[in-house]
Amino acid sequence: MAIITLTTDFGEKDHFAGAVKGAIYSELSDIRIVDITHTISPFHITEAAYIIQNAYKNFPKGSIHIIGVDSELTPETNHIAVKLEDHFFICANNGIISLITRDIVPQEMVEINIHNRVTTNFTVLDVFVQTACHIARGGTLGVIGKPISEIKPLTGIQPIVNKSQKQIIGNVIYVDNYGNVVSNITRKLFEEVGKGRPFKIEARRTQISKIHTSYSGAINFSLEKHKREEEGKKLAIFNSGGYIELAIYKSNPSTVGSAASLFGLDYRDAITINFED
Repeated sequence: MAIITLTTDFGEKDHFAGAVKGAIYSELSDIRIVDITHTISPFHITEAAYIIQNAYKNFPKGSIHIIGVDSELTPETNHIAVKLEDHFFICANNGIISLITRDIVPQEMVEINIHNRVTTNFTVLDVFVQTACHIARGGTLGVIGKPISEIKPLTGIQPIVNKSQKQIIGNVIYVDNYGNVVSNITRKLFEEVGKGRPFKIEARRTQISKIHTSYSGAINFSLEKHKREEEGKKLAIFNSGGYIELAIYKSNPSTVGSAASLFGLDYRDAITINFED
């Protein structure tokens, strides 16, 4: 049974997400639909790219991923279907897929050209659904689109390394439900540039000089509980997506605060790593 996933900025209040599911079931009653999320910030393609990059690998090969974020067809933004690592992605050519294809070469990419066969004013409901159901039936990308060799890059999310290799200047690309702040600096880049040297992560007035592999790794459990530094402890980790993330241990944005609120960080704010000689 084929799987179609949905990642959108529709939210939970309106009918859009339910309408998309209904349209899919009308085409294929035996399909399986999985909601990755419908709470992407409106038109936030970087956030959508980060979410889908970290979600799709957990699905079986052959899964079809509809991404309905900033998906309107315009003279500057076409619609594409991409086969990558035996997964299929259907979205607007607005840079969303470029975060994934930065490290992985797509197997096939097409510009979707079935718009004249579908009467629509709701792209995700009609064109994207028709494309996904075609693939789910075993159809090829060449039937619904013309081959392309390039896709639009997602600009402004690549960290910068200075000439002396002593500094990485990155940015916040995502703030999660706990208020943890995800940078665009990958573990791979950090290790390639740092080469084991001491360092300091700086974000506004916050400085951190150690990176953990888990949140609890920052806590010294050898101490008696009343002697440990736990609540409010600031930390950095390599998160499950391989990015450097700043966090507050067991944070709660609505009560004690979070890395985003306590450090004063939001999307695109600078996060810098300085390495010592």
